[in-house]
Amino acid sequence: MNSKMKIRFSRMLAYGTVTVALLAAVLAGAQAPSRIVGTITAISGSALTVKTDQGQVHQVQIPSTAALRRIAPGQRDLTTAETIQFSDLAVGDRALVKLDPNAPAGTEEALQIVAVKQEDVAQKQQKDREDWQRRGVGGLVKSVDAGTGTIVLTTGAGATAKTITVHTTRTTMLKRYAPASVRFDDAQPAPIDAIHAGDQLRARGQKNPDGTEIAAEEVVSGSFRNISGTITSLDAASSTLVVKDLITKKQVTIHITAEAQMRRLPDRMATMLAARLKGTTGAGSGSGNAQSQGSNPAQAQAQWTPGASRSGAQSDGNGRSFGGGQGGGDPQQMLSRAPAIQLADLKKGEAVMLVSTEGTAEVTAITLLAGVEPLLEAPAASQNLLSNWSMSGGAGAAEAAQ
Repeated sequence: MNSKMKIRFSRMLAYGTVTVALLAAVLAGAQAPSRIVGTITAISGSALTVKTDQGQVHQVQIPSTAALRRIAPGQRDLTTAETIQFSDLAVGDRALVKLDPNAPAGTEEALQIVAVKQEDVAQKQQKDREDWQRRGVGGLVKSVDAGTGTIVLTTGAGATAKTITVHTTRTTMLKRYAPASVRFDDAQPAPIDAIHAGDQLRARGQKNPDGTEIAAEEVVSGSFRNISGTITSLDAASSTLVVKDLITKKQVTIHITAEAQMRRLPDRMATMLAARLKGTTGAGSGSGNAQSQGSNPAQAQAQWTPGASRSGAQSDGNGRSFGGGQGGGDPQQMLSRAPAIQLADLKKGEAVMLVSTEGTAEVTAITLLAGVEPLLEAPAASQNLLSNWSMSGGAGAAEAAQ
C-alpha cells in the first residue's frame, strides 16, 4: 500500500471512528428520558421517587435551582401555574419532571417539576366519571366511515339493543387503548381509520334526545377478546387463573390486575338475564315486559317473580335489588349491581365469561363474570352484553384523569 493510500485509509478509519462515537453518544442520549410523568411514591431529603404509569421507578434529585410549579388537572398553560416549594409536594401527587441533560452520569436531576395535587386528581376523576355516565355512550363498532367521520355502534342486548351513530370532527379527541393495557392513561392518540368493526368504543359528547346520535368530543376505542370457559386451575400467588376456552378448546392464562372488574351473578339474576337475551320470559325469570306479556300492565306486573318491588326491581334473594320498571332494568346496570368478588372467590371447574386484552395463550382480564352457566345457553347475545358492559362499567374511559 503506497503512502497516499495509507493516509487516505487512515483518514477514513478516523472518520469512521468519530462517526461511531458520535452515533453512540446520540443513541445514549436518546435512551435517557428527557422527562418523567408519574406519581410521587416517596420523598426523602431532597429526592423524589416517581413511579410512571408503565411501572418504572425513578429516583430524582431536586436541587434548589429547580423550578417547581403546580397546576390544575388538565391545565396546559404554565403562565398561570402556581410557584411552590419542595415542601409543598406530597406522596400521591402527579408530577411531570423535566430532567437536566447535564446532570452527572447515572444521576437523574430535575430542572423543572410540574405537579398536580392528589386531591385535585381525585376530584377530576369523580367529575369525569359523572360526565361519562351523563354524556357518554358505549358499544361495539358496527361500521366506520373515515371520510365522514361517522362511527356506528350497537349497544345493549336483547330487548335493550339499539344502534347509535357517533359523529366525529377534526376537533374530536380520538384515543386507542395500548395492545396489552386496560388503563385509560395508557391510551394513545390514533386516527379514525385505526377503529375497526368489532372494536369496543366509548364516546362522550352532546347526545340527541333519544340517545341514538352523539356529537363526540372524545372517543376511546380498543380491540379486545371475549372468552367463555371453565376454570382449570388458579394461582393466587401470581394472580392468575387458567381457563379452557369453549370456542377454541385451548387453555388460556388469565392475569387478574387491580383494575379488573370481577362480579358474580346471583342465580336468579343469571336466569333472568339469560331468558331476556334469548327473547323468552323464562319461568320465574321476571324478564318479560308489558308488550311481550300482553297489553295489560297489571297482568305484566303480576307475572314478576317473588321479590319484585312495585317499581319492578328484582331481588337476588339476598336482599339486593336489580332492574327496575315494568320492562326490567338495563342489563349493563344489572351487571354493575352484581356482587363484586376476588380471585379467591373463584373455584376450579366453574364457568366464567370475560373480556380481556388481545392474545392467544396469555391475556389480562378487563371484566370477569362468574355464575354464568345460564348465560352460556345464549353465547352470542351474552358476549355482546359483556362487551358493552366492560366499557360502560368503569373499566375504561370513565376513569380518565388527564
